[in-house]
Parts: sequence; C-alpha cells; structure tokens
Amino acid sequence: LVSVLGVAIGYLSDLADKVVDSNLPLMQASEILLLKVPEFTAYALPISVMLSTLLTYGRLSNDSELIAFRSCGVSLYRLIIPAMVMSLAVTGVTFLMSELVVPAANYRATAILVEYLQEDHPYWQNKDIFYPDYEQVTLPNGDQEKRLKHLFFAEQFDGQHLKTLTVLEWLEERLNRIVVSDSATWNGQEETWDFFNGTIYQLSSDASYKEAYPFEHRQLPLTKAAFEFALQGRDPYEMNIIQARQYMKILKMMGDDKKLRMFQVRIQQKLAFPFICVVFGVVGSALGATPQQMSRATGFGLSVVIIFSYYLLGFLIGSLGLMGLISPVLAGWLPNLLGLAMGGWLLYRFAES
Repeated sequence: LVSVLGVAIGYLSDLADKVVDSNLPLMQASEILLLKVPEFTAYALPISVMLSTLLTYGRLSNDSELIAFRSCGVSLYRLIIPAMVMSLAVTGVTFLMSELVVPAANYRATAILVEYLQEDHPYWQNKDIFYPDYEQVTLPNGDQEKRLKHLFFAEQFDGQHLKTLTVLEWLEERLNRIVVSDSATWNGQEETWDFFNGTIYQLSSDASYKEAYPFEHRQLPLTKAAFEFALQGRDPYEMNIIQARQYMKILKMMGDDKKLRMFQVRIQQKLAFPFICVVFGVVGSALGATPQQMSRATGFGLSVVIIFSYYLLGFLIGSLGLMGLISPVLAGWLPNLLGLAMGGWLLYRFAES
C-alpha cells in the first residue's frame, strides 16, 4: 500500500506531465511507472517495520498483555527480541532489493526518458565526453606531482564507440601528438584502442605541425579509463555498490574530488540505508510499549512524524558530508546511530519504569 501511494504521489504527476507536454508514449510511461515500484518498495520496507512494531506492541500495551508478561518476570528487552529478528530479516531483504533490483530498474527508467525525450542526464556520458588522463611524476626534489598525459574529447558515445574523437598527448610538459578520428573503441582482447578513419598529427617542440599520418584503422596503446568513464557514467542511485566503487577509481584518476566525495557519501548511505529497519524496529517497539493508551490513528500519526524527522535529519547530515564538513562514513551512518541511541534510551526508560 505504501509503495503504491509512493509511486502515485511521488512520480505519477510528473510522468503525466511528460505524457501530455512532451508526448511520451503511454506504453513507455507505464513501463517507467512499473520500474519505479522497486525503489518505492525499498523505501516502504523500513516504514512497514516501524508501523508493525508500533501497532503490535501498542496493542499489547493497551490490552495489558505487556504488564502480564512483566509480572511473570519477562523483561521488556526479551519481549522485543521477535521484533529485532524481524527487523534484521527485513534489513536483508531491503539490502538485496537495493543492490540487485533498484539500480537496474532506475537505470532502465532513465534510459527510456533519454531515448524518447532526449532528456539531458547529468551523469550519463553519451555526448561531449571529456576525460583528462594524468600520470604521477617524481620531481628532482623527490616530491610527487600529477601531470596531464592525455586529454580525450568525443562528441558522442553509443555504448560501444566514441564518435568524432580527439586525443591530445603530452610528453614532458609539451603537446606532442594529436589524434583525430571518426570513431574509436576499446579492444578488450588486445588491451588497446582501435581508431577508425582519422589522422595522427605529430608536433614539433614549438607545437607546430611536423607530420600528418592519415589512417583507416590504427591501434594505439592508450589508457582504458576513458572508455570506462564513458561506459560507467551513471547516477549513484543507478549503480550498486560494486559499480560505484569501480567508478570511484576513475574519478580518482581524473582528480574530480567533488564528484568523488559525492560518491563516497552515497556509498555509505547505500550501506546504511537497510539498517534503518533495525532503527525503526527499536524505536517502534519502544514507543509501542509505553504505558499510555495509544490508538491506531495516534500510532500512525506518530510514525509519520518520526519517519519524516528521520529522513530530514539524514538529508541534513548527508549535505554536511557532501560539503566536506564531516567524513563520508559519518554522513552515512550518523542518522542510524542517533536513531538507535534514541530508541535505546526510550527502551531503557520504559523497561525501568
């Protein structure tokens, strides 16, 4: 139910605008809608843990069942063990769904919009690909310096070939060679680049043209990273953790510290997200076990407030991580730690009352 509401409220209106204003085919709009269901389901699972624990223990408290258990010597900590087991099980399901299903579904949904509406995607490298390749150089004084070695620029990428590609090559801090080609692709079997229909311009020491070598097909031993950069460019939410870590290696080679930090924060958030189920399980059990009478409406309203506050806190802390004010690990896990601390304090308070 929560998943359906999430899709309807969060995405349906925007999709309807694309159908009406941008002429998105109805069949593709329906496919996108279905592809968004796994994402909202992953968000709904922690919410379901909160509601189920809050309402279950609230009902036991209202019917004085908890008082009966505790009068028999059963502690509140022991009573919430089933809730913790359920929370851990849902954590596993959430993690598997977030890693195996959601990234692929989000990627496919974005691909449909790019294909049919030619929407720009900030992370996709399908046109105007720009990739600088650096090398570490040891200076005479022993210090390490990063110097530009190659500069790749391609107008388009179709998933296999870089189109209208230009490669600039530096040698000892001077421009040494320019390669211009209609298309190029990475040859995985021979670990080299295949260039097609182009010209190699050799430059002299004063950067003037020295010689030109036209070719129909030429293999050049350049870095594979430029091809991987074009191939793997996705939104962090369209990658699983393994793909994101691989992409981070490329960002390190590029020296793109801002995007690298963003991926570091997103990876920690992806790791921490499934454990929200445990946090909500502890908080929901503690609030449900309170001695005060609690109706279902009150429990549902309280859940909404807690969930909204938690996600708002996660957004604010994540923003601090993106700004570099706190570490990526802290940005990802601090909301969970604060939630567990609050839930543990409530549980201790009610257990001792």
